Amino acid sequence: MPLSLLQYGIVLDAGSSHTSMYIYKWPADKQNDTGVVTQHSECHPKGGGISSYAGQQGAAGKSLEDCLNQAMQDIPRARHELTPVYLGATAGMRLLNISSPEHSAQVLQEVGQKIKSYPFKYQGAAILSGQDEGAYGWVTVNYLLENFIKYGFMGRWLSPGRPTVGALDFGGASIQITFVTKDEVEDAKDRKKLRLYGHDYSLYTHSFLCFGRDQVLKRLLASLVKAQGHTGSVFHPCFPAGYSTTIKMETLFDSPCTVAQKPSSGYNPQAALSVVGSGDYDHCLGNITELFSFSSCPFSKCSFNQVFQPNVSGHFMAFSSFFHVHQFLLSATGIDVTTPAQLEKATRAICNMSINQTLALVPDQRPRLQDFCAASLFTKVLLTRGYRFDEKSFPHISFQNKAGETSVGWALGYMLSLSNLLPAESPGLRKALNPGAWTTLLFLVTLLLITNLLYFALQVFCSKKKICGDTAS
Repeated sequence: MPLSLLQYGIVLDAGSSHTSMYIYKWPADKQNDTGVVTQHSECHPKGGGISSYAGQQGAAGKSLEDCLNQAMQDIPRARHELTPVYLGATAGMRLLNISSPEHSAQVLQEVGQKIKSYPFKYQGAAILSGQDEGAYGWVTVNYLLENFIKYGFMGRWLSPGRPTVGALDFGGASIQITFVTKDEVEDAKDRKKLRLYGHDYSLYTHSFLCFGRDQVLKRLLASLVKAQGHTGSVFHPCFPAGYSTTIKMETLFDSPCTVAQKPSSGYNPQAALSVVGSGDYDHCLGNITELFSFSSCPFSKCSFNQVFQPNVSGHFMAFSSFFHVHQFLLSATGIDVTTPAQLEKATRAICNMSINQTLALVPDQRPRLQDFCAASLFTKVLLTRGYRFDEKSFPHISFQNKAGETSVGWALGYMLSLSNLLPAESPGLRKALNPGAWTTLLFLVTLLLITNLLYFALQVFCSKKKICGDTAS
């Protein structure tokens, strides 16, 4: 399709640990339709999430420049002023908004001003709620799998009649679970109803702040420091044997997720903390489990931390860090995890390896190698004990980071919703055949009519002359 016939949209996914940019495209004459949106390109700049630049004048905006400059190249110039740009910030900014609303507002203002300096159609910067982040991720997954609607033969939109797929998101500062359920959602905060393409969807969706990968690692270390007496040195059972590092106390207790564990007296944010890995699966499992609360439930059933959750049902797609953990376990142990037993076996193997053993198996993961035991065990406890996936339901989880050529996450669902590309009612016959196809079809129909007329005329002539049968005999 000629580039002039395409429309483009940009979403900046301002996550807690980094920002990603996704450019989507669709036929320009389909502004109010759907089923045609695909990913055009993506960009992942260096540096942290925009929340990490709080208090640094201009730094948050500057962090977007590389990707916005790439967008200038990736999108035809004639389409720049017609291209909407959305920035959605997630759990990192939700945490900053808790600890410092002033810094949060300043960061959003800075990134907005930066985007406005480019010739695109700026549509605003917003902090997504956890519920919206989960719902948009669910929309993305099912849109890409064509579970809502499918463009079929003869230019008609068809309902594929397939059940939807649940979405499991493991981000840097929060986790989300979203799926269609027939059960009553006992807590109204976790209930969301959507109407798409003439169908009503009753969703259960919940987001757990401080349960994303980076914040879990901080909470885990903070609990170890507290348990071992704030001595300036701590043994870490989830870090591999042979690994050690030194950090400043302020980098551990600078989050709302760990502030409750900060020492009440004698705290020096500039003090050094020495962390030494001991590589102990059982002790690591015990400490990871203590990050959850399974003790009480005010509803008929709960996941953890007194949060209602109906039983999981159907198929699920697990993305973000779920995918990265799954791929790491496969690379390091050769186990393609599809059951809880395989997850435990692979995780136990990883947690009992030394740093040198692990490095020899997956050298490309060197910068985060020390974190995979904890991340894998957290995944195990979360999926099997928290969300209650068992031997029957766990194999229905697909660990992916892409569907086709499009990255999986909340960004596409966010743009589709804000761009009115997701109709509430089912479209009918939406697309005519293109001129070339019409010409070919018209020629074939005409040829068929002429052939039929000639055959009919021949039959009439033969019946009058009574010669066709004689000739044939």
